[in-house]
Amino acid sequence: MRHHFFVTGTDTSVGKTVLSALLCAALDAVYWKPIQTGTLEGSDRMTVMRLAGIGSDRTIDEVYKFVPPVAPDLAARWAGVEIDVAKITLPPHLTNDWLVVEGAGGVLVPINQKQFILDMAVKLKLPVILASRSSLGTINHTLLTLAALHAAELPVHGVVLIGDQNRENRETIERFGHVRVIGEIPRLPNLHRTALIQVFMNHFDRSAFSQ
Repeated sequence: MRHHFFVTGTDTSVGKTVLSALLCAALDAVYWKPIQTGTLEGSDRMTVMRLAGIGSDRTIDEVYKFVPPVAPDLAARWAGVEIDVAKITLPPHLTNDWLVVEGAGGVLVPINQKQFILDMAVKLKLPVILASRSSLGTINHTLLTLAALHAAELPVHGVVLIGDQNRENRETIERFGHVRVIGEIPRLPNLHRTALIQVFMNHFDRSAFSQ
């Protein structure tokens, strides 16, 4: 399972999809977002395909897709359905592939009346990579998310900080979160496959992804 990762974030729009695209480009990984909302504005799968420069053959269809750009539980209720975590299972044919599974929002985003994105992560049992902002406020958000992941006994593979470099925040997160920061994604004027691979080469601990 070391080839498979669950990418989550401290909150919405923190950069999970960019991180997922970076990993797909750098590792030639397969991308899967089981639950997608806001499809009127496009899908994260299409964004990853564009940014990572990969084809649809390196992606997996969503299990649940909803048009409104709201939390999965609310979108599902509006659509008259209930998200069933039991239907979200890892594709068996990807045993020897890198796989990047992206969550929706943060880990405590509801997906039905009783469960959260965290419960989906627990079911999948994958090492978690946490996307966090590097800026002011990240320490509280990151440590709270890490506390939830640790309480659920999920393995945290590492944190990736997104934004301007902040050494103090990085050191604080590592010390109090008992976790490694395995990469940083600086502000990029242009997002595309070559730029993302360059970031991976220059700003990530590549040993964290060695086979």
